[in-house]
Amino acid sequence: MVTRRILAVGLIGYNFMGKAHSNAWRQAPRFFNLPVNVRLKTICGRNRAAVKKAAAKLGWENAQTDWRRVIDDSEIDVVDICTPNDTHCEIAIAAAQAGKAILCEKPLARNVDEAERMLHAVKKARVVNMVCHNYRRIPAIVLAKRLIERGDLGECIFHFRARYAQDWIVDPNFPLVWRLRSNIAGSGALGDIFSHIVDLARYLVGEFREICGATDTFVKQRPLKKNRRVKGKVTVDDAVTMIGRFKNGALASLEATRFAPGRKNSITLEINGSTGSLFFDLEEMNRLKFYSTRDPQDRQGFRDIIVTEPTHPYIDNWWPPGHIIGYEHSFTHTIADFVKALTGGKSVQPTFADGLHNQCVLDAVKESVRINKWIRL
Repeated sequence: MVTRRILAVGLIGYNFMGKAHSNAWRQAPRFFNLPVNVRLKTICGRNRAAVKKAAAKLGWENAQTDWRRVIDDSEIDVVDICTPNDTHCEIAIAAAQAGKAILCEKPLARNVDEAERMLHAVKKARVVNMVCHNYRRIPAIVLAKRLIERGDLGECIFHFRARYAQDWIVDPNFPLVWRLRSNIAGSGALGDIFSHIVDLARYLVGEFREICGATDTFVKQRPLKKNRRVKGKVTVDDAVTMIGRFKNGALASLEATRFAPGRKNSITLEINGSTGSLFFDLEEMNRLKFYSTRDPQDRQGFRDIIVTEPTHPYIDNWWPPGHIIGYEHSFTHTIADFVKALTGGKSVQPTFADGLHNQCVLDAVKESVRINKWIRL
């Protein structure tokens, strides 16, 4: 019997993303042939009772309330950051200095300055690093990338359009949670969900050359979480719209909003090229629509590709053909790729450098709004 190395993980954060990452760490070794065993050693959160409950429920050996104790643990190889945005920078820099590999939730930081400091830290320490933009690892999105690279949309890409829409803060009586406070979140829909479609734009089409943005905050004040009779100021954007141009000449139109009644977590993408088009809808994430002008004229039309065949990205690790996968699988794919890269001593995209590139676009949108002009990147 060959004894494989054990990779010990420390997860900081136990709410929504903590649950998603915990599930992915558990499932990745079960469905992917990883070169190491994974040990869920410690989960960390500020509320002692809540984090102990999370440890028991999510399968972690230990619970901790001070993230510095996780960093100081010599047995831990990986630090997975799932905390509010204002703590990403400090935790990541400390983890890098301690020689830990780092997986960090998006957005990487609240601003370019923090992202640059984080990137400098991982480069100096030469530690493996990755930003968890999980939508890159939806099989249909990876297939779209392959079709574009193979030239199935033609030599030129004309348009990239994306919309990310949610509705969870439409109610003006929804409380002033941390995601609505700029000192913690950095921005609103811009960093929370717009960052995802910026990352997908860069992944599928390329880098931006110039952008122009508009934002709005529709509900200016909200009840405080602990005292609903008192209201506090909302200091982030509720929605953002951006037009732009990629370095390859393609035009971009991106929108993100948390004020779209009926849209719980909707992402739609369309890419038009000189000989074809692609369309993706997250609410039908196992499907990719593809149109080609090269098809015979009497059979042209958008074909509906069910992305569940063993030849499709990641699918051979899951179920028989035609059996769909879901949102949680994108995190498992992320963890599997991260672990494989880590054992080879290499970072895997999107890296902290990608996180910085994304943040440059987000900050450019803010600046464009401030001065009401186009910004060149």
